[in-house]
Amino acid sequence: MEWSTDILGPDFQSCSIEAAGRDGTVRRATLVRHRPADTDPPASPPGDFPAGKERSRGSVLFLHGWSDYFFNVDLARFWTARGYGFYALDMHNHGRSLTDGHPGGYVANLDDYDAEISCALEAMEVDRPAGAGTGAALMGHSTGGLVAALWTSRHPGRVKHLILNSPWLEMHGSSLVRRAAQAMVGPLARVRPEAVLRLPERGFYFRSISNTAEGEWPLDERYRPPLAFPVRAGWLSAVLAGHTQVARGLRLEIPVLVLTSSTSANGMVWQEAMRRSDAVLDVDVIALRAMALGHSVTLERIEGALHDVFLSAPDVRAEAYARLSRWIRGYMDAPAHGEKGTHDHNG
Repeated sequence: MEWSTDILGPDFQSCSIEAAGRDGTVRRATLVRHRPADTDPPASPPGDFPAGKERSRGSVLFLHGWSDYFFNVDLARFWTARGYGFYALDMHNHGRSLTDGHPGGYVANLDDYDAEISCALEAMEVDRPAGAGTGAALMGHSTGGLVAALWTSRHPGRVKHLILNSPWLEMHGSSLVRRAAQAMVGPLARVRPEAVLRLPERGFYFRSISNTAEGEWPLDERYRPPLAFPVRAGWLSAVLAGHTQVARGLRLEIPVLVLTSSTSANGMVWQEAMRRSDAVLDVDVIALRAMALGHSVTLERIEGALHDVFLSAPDVRAEAYARLSRWIRGYMDAPAHGEKGTHDHNG
């Protein structure tokens, strides 16, 4: 693997990954890692809690949402400060992995991502510093959260923890909406999967996060367009099929954390509430579907959070990081069964 300096700066490197899916198609993705210089003092992670002193606990792989890419340097610094190696994957047809001649954001089946996720985890193991922990966690946002949950269910034992940031687990409203959408889009997806659906375009979420609008985050519009990629029949059919799998229950055996906003603000016109709500998903139905993921699910609903809770206003994202940190202490930092440590009161 050949790592080169990433667009995020000298503390970040990236490399290309090529992986063949079950259909035999080779797809290109991009793996990004955060490696603070050894001479740098440990960074204080966002939120009101101390930084870790060593980078040896394990690693985390982050999956972005649809029409998105990895850019949140604070999230990377949070994990490395806590002692975890941080990696992010720009999946094929997204972000750093966009290729001329291929439709942005398109995937015909969500398990087409499986090979590149598996390849990324294998590359992370090879890249692991000597003495570092071997356990890996998978973290996903929005559609990436749906992909992460489904991948974990298909690959039991490959990761030890699953962290989902506003995962897109169901359509707005209920399963009835999903079934109606499947009935309409299914026939077209079978004969013309790359057909563009003429749906209303909304840039409200982009408006709330981009520093070119009313947000604070520098977004590269080549990688994250303000109005998202065109919605294609095959892509929507793939997402709806994923929602159906979640609704049936994934029965994950590992600890799962789901973070969402406490409220949604949807509509065809801008509302001031969109500055402190999820303007993309129905958080109530997401909270309900989260309970179908597995046997140990923690749900954190955060007042004032945006669709990506870690892009919210400073006070809100500090609360999100504090809750994530609490879960990490309870599930990820805890010694394995039978080991001595702060959670072993018999030692």
